[in-house]
Amino acid sequence: MGFIEENLNHVEQRIQAACLRSGRRREDVSLIVVSKTKPVSMIREVYALGPRDFGENRPQELRDKYDVLPDDIRWHMIGNLQRNKVKYVVGRAVMIHSLGSAQLAAQIEKESAQRGLIMPCLVEVNIAKETSKEGIMPEDAVDFIRSISTLEHIRIEGLMTVAPYTENPEENRPCFRALRNLAVDIAHENIDNICMRHLSMGMTGDYEVAVEEGATMIRVGTGILGERDYSI
Repeated sequence: MGFIEENLNHVEQRIQAACLRSGRRREDVSLIVVSKTKPVSMIREVYALGPRDFGENRPQELRDKYDVLPDDIRWHMIGNLQRNKVKYVVGRAVMIHSLGSAQLAAQIEKESAQRGLIMPCLVEVNIAKETSKEGIMPEDAVDFIRSISTLEHIRIEGLMTVAPYTENPEENRPCFRALRNLAVDIAHENIDNICMRHLSMGMTGDYEVAVEEGATMIRVGTGILGERDYSI
């Protein structure tokens, strides 16, 4: 058994345990394998083990991998997305997790309209209010979502956050809980064209806590594929 299979099995066991602790069903949590900076050969190895959801941070990298890898892979755009790179993502990704500005929403709407499709998106919320992070401030989220709800080619399906890096995953429990509560509040607003079915939160260091707090999508890269190579 190779290290990727060992890592994947370990992550799977921990997801199942977190679901058991929190009374959730395993099938309600999607594992997104974060494949940024990783070669196609490594993604093929993971693919052969069963996962079909992969996350990329760089639009061009998503485009290039999409073009050469099996077409039943579900690609997720999870990183910061510049408006001039939206064209690489719409039509390839099944979901954009990082919608965090009205300008980006307008560009996604334009590209999606041109392609005649509806783009599922998550609104990125800077739940910990870190100056180094992207995303909408939590107190602005309802108004922001209401302002983009009339866009016909975007479907808001929930929220995403990147929690602070910490050695102790328990420190991020309040962040995950706050995002879940925010999603509940937004759902109660009953805004047309908006649903809160997904919470994309939790990464290699804290995904178990995120699952316990209601994550429907967790983004795990290093825990499965090892350290990333940022030199490419």
